[in-house]
Amino acid sequence: MKDNVAEEHLYLAFSHQYRDSIFPLHTSISLFLLSYCDCKLFKVFLVPTGEDVGDQCVTKNLAGDLEVHLISRCQLPVVVQSCSLPAVFMKDDKFCRAGLSVVLRHIIQKTFEADPSKKDVLELLGFKKTCLKACAEVSQWTRLCEISIPLAVERFLTASPEHCQAIPPDILLFERKLGEPVRVHNDDKIRRQKLQQQKAGAKAAVPVLGEEATVELKPGDVHGHPPSSLELSVAFSKLLAQETPDAVNREAPHIRRTKTSDLPLLDHVFAEGLYFTVADLVLLPCIHQFLVSSKKQGKSLVDLPLISSWYRRVQEVPGVKKAAGKCNMELLQLPELMSAPEERLQDSASVPDELEEDNEDSHFIGGPRPTMTKLMENGIEAKFSPHPCPNWTLDWTSLPSAVSPGEGKMSRDRALRKQQQLNNLVAAVTKLAKPGDLIVDFCSGGGHVGIVLAYMMPLCQVILIENKELSLIRAKDRSDELGLNNIWFIQANLDYFNGTFNIGVALHACGVATDMVIEHCLRARAAFVISPCCYGFIQNTVKFKYPRSHQFKEILSYKEHMILCRFADQTAVQLPPERRLIGKQCMGLVDLDRAWAAEEHNYSVQVISMEPESCSPKNNMFVGIPT
Repeated sequence: MKDNVAEEHLYLAFSHQYRDSIFPLHTSISLFLLSYCDCKLFKVFLVPTGEDVGDQCVTKNLAGDLEVHLISRCQLPVVVQSCSLPAVFMKDDKFCRAGLSVVLRHIIQKTFEADPSKKDVLELLGFKKTCLKACAEVSQWTRLCEISIPLAVERFLTASPEHCQAIPPDILLFERKLGEPVRVHNDDKIRRQKLQQQKAGAKAAVPVLGEEATVELKPGDVHGHPPSSLELSVAFSKLLAQETPDAVNREAPHIRRTKTSDLPLLDHVFAEGLYFTVADLVLLPCIHQFLVSSKKQGKSLVDLPLISSWYRRVQEVPGVKKAAGKCNMELLQLPELMSAPEERLQDSASVPDELEEDNEDSHFIGGPRPTMTKLMENGIEAKFSPHPCPNWTLDWTSLPSAVSPGEGKMSRDRALRKQQQLNNLVAAVTKLAKPGDLIVDFCSGGGHVGIVLAYMMPLCQVILIENKELSLIRAKDRSDELGLNNIWFIQANLDYFNGTFNIGVALHACGVATDMVIEHCLRARAAFVISPCCYGFIQNTVKFKYPRSHQFKEILSYKEHMILCRFADQTAVQLPPERRLIGKQCMGLVDLDRAWAAEEHNYSVQVISMEPESCSPKNNMFVGIPT
């Protein structure tokens, strides 16, 4: 165990207690993970959402063996006040982490750093440590785990009996996902082993998953109670740090010759597939509350056989029952359910359209000319406003090296182009900013924009928001080298920042992220300077539908708009000039749609080409000002 680990403060929202949980459920989930990891590295604060919450309202045993403190929202560090909870903040530092997935991943990483023997904790992050890493706006799975299911359960618990749904649609969606085939890295070998097992007629009982199970799975239990499937064997062998038996590893010649397309598919063992991850720990407190409430109401779980099996199976993971005991969660012992008839499951598992993946064909055929012609016939063409200061440039040679993007370990040519891009954004922000303004650099990456702004405008405050931890740490290191005291760092998905500000900035915000940044600025009535990127990644999401503006919606379908987006990415320098020109026109049309959508909210928006245009294939820039 490493000593002298700096203490960090963990801030959790607290609205009320219900049964054996603290609400909102994000708080119970965070406390459950701390108990599972046996992590005491954080000083935990509950932040009441109401006014009349006293110490007596917090039952200590619901927080496990953790010491918990109460603090009002107005006492939080300023940067934390701008974020949705949960959030982690190191005392006397300027670095905040916010949002459930970001905070849970950070707890896991800090636990392993403090005690490298806890490799099972690090395994919670999944393959390549990517579990719940993608933001909820672009990942349906992250959204389901982080937002949809916790909210659905909270609504289910607070609904009156006459308005209470039998099963919330998001729970049904989880049931259906547990029935989908598992895709894991390098699954060919496991699928061949499964085929060999099937041909050998291997059958066995599920390990310690019946009602009589009262103790956790121990290493010897896998051999005493052989799993009923190869998937279970693989999953629990990994959990118990065991090798799969040699007899299973050896493949017969006819098995090796079988085509991949003819191999059997893999079944779910845990939420994400074969392996136990943080997603299971997020979902367990939520599903537990749903099951307890359903049982009290006498509701049947016959339509949730896979969730019931998953719930029983998770309890047998070493450490889960102990963590539940610490948090006073009385886990249920459910009977094993038979799978519902397929037609009944299809009927009961129907989910609203907004919970489905977009079913429209994303493989578009044909070029953009018909769509562009359709717009032209309605008087719409790409148009760019003149650049307000095309020759403006920073004197890069006089600036400290830590201000220059060259410090980000990029080639000389790329660093020069990045400087040219920054010239455009900094020039626009300089015209808008006044002393005392708060400027937010969204999707900040390594801080190329934010650090320049903080250095050049010492009378303004600058916040960098970025989901990737390593990029933000590099930005903070550069800031520390410069001794900047007007800059803050938030690792979070954009939705978890809810502060007020004066100017929003983003350089090459990818796909839908550009629209998320614009939305934040509209909500704060802030000016914005944004350079979009990755038009090909634009697609309908839960919150954003395309086209954006009323004018474009009246003319183009979603599919036609997506054709423009796909061809807007055709601007690379190695492409023929004519093709690049069409790509630029498509970029202009997509951004014109965005500009008009913002103007519907009483903004004046200009779409400008950066100077020189060679600074980037994605050289469009918005400048929006509230009117």
